[in-house]
Amino acid sequence: MPRFSVTARSVTFLGIAAGVMALGAVLGVLYVILSGPVHAVDQVPPALAKLIPAKAPRSVPAVAFSDATGKRHLLSEFKGRYVLLNLWATWCNPCVRELPALAGLQAAVPPDRLKIVAVNVGRSNAGETAAFLRAHGAEALSVYLDTNVAMVRAFRAYGLPLSVLIDPQGREVARGFGGANWDTASAIAYFKALPMPGPAPARAAKPARAGS
Repeated sequence: MPRFSVTARSVTFLGIAAGVMALGAVLGVLYVILSGPVHAVDQVPPALAKLIPAKAPRSVPAVAFSDATGKRHLLSEFKGRYVLLNLWATWCNPCVRELPALAGLQAAVPPDRLKIVAVNVGRSNAGETAAFLRAHGAEALSVYLDTNVAMVRAFRAYGLPLSVLIDPQGREVARGFGGANWDTASAIAYFKALPMPGPAPARAAKPARAGS
């Protein structure tokens, strides 16, 4: 029966081989992680099937809209949280049907994490819009108006409702045409799980100069 002798050289070779295999396993895991979805925005539940993630985040148009007092706003004012922009109109049946669901989502997710900006792009004034929201169980939504349809043109809304998900950096990361079940358990869980930016690293204090 042949004998096998274990030498220092063979032990060293086996150690190197094991190290190479371990490194390969680590690199394989990193490849899977890095080649997967960058963030949870891609993990859209079936209830939000119409919300299509963007291939890459893109800047949103700097177009103004009004609140109930007539004050003008830009979407950039809401940076630091997610924004769900929803363009709707009183004459749009799918828009009207989803208003209560949007209100339910806003009630379920803290506004410092998600702000729903539902903009009425019809010709109604602020009072009429507020009354319409109350009449349809959506009084939890703030009154926002775009009477000159500037947002429709800027966001190329070829149909209503249009919903655009904007990340805390102010970039569009998903959009969808048509109504959605925004207040289902899976939809609420999705928005609650979206990753928020961490606090900025504290800057190290500069050492005091000698003699100061």
